[in-house]
Amino acid sequence: MAILRFRIYWEDDDSVYRDVAIRHTQNFFDLHSAILKSYEFDSKHKATFYRSNDNWQRGREISLEKYDKNYKAEPLVMAETVISTEVKNPNQKFIYEYDFNKNWHFMVELINVDKEEKDIKVIYPVCVRVEGIAPSQYGTKGLIDSRLSEMEEKYDLNAAALVEGFTEEGESDTESEDNGEDVGAADEGNEF
Repeated sequence: MAILRFRIYWEDDDSVYRDVAIRHTQNFFDLHSAILKSYEFDSKHKATFYRSNDNWQRGREISLEKYDKNYKAEPLVMAETVISTEVKNPNQKFIYEYDFNKNWHFMVELINVDKEEKDIKVIYPVCVRVEGIAPSQYGTKGLIDSRLSEMEEKYDLNAAALVEGFTEEGESDTESEDNGEDVGAADEGNEF
């Protein structure tokens, strides 16, 4: 059974991509689910694929379902369309659009075809490569947010603490200059 490897680029930054391996007998709904999982998106919104050419022009639509809109040609349905039926050349491209309100666009490109499965224990489709930080579907990424919170707590980086800890250039935090002490002499023994 042939395994197709697709590279899914985020349209806004082509250094962010995921490689997904899928059997040629699986359908576009399986690929749709794998893309969402690899980018950590939920599956609550509308989605569609477009068969494309080397110039990323939209061709035949392969939709999650038939939506209430005007179609030039009746769309194919993801769950009913086997991937191998739409792969017309060894560098086949598709445009994947998710959440029509937010307009997430991904460029999907066939990058490799293995004639046989190498590992029969793998459950396809599977994400086999991750490059770059995925965009956050609904705003700030949760992982980054929690790390930032931990750092703020550890180093007390709230605005008030930052203001209290720093003074204008030439001023001192303590009034040691007023006491006649030489601040520079106290620091001479300390090497950084």
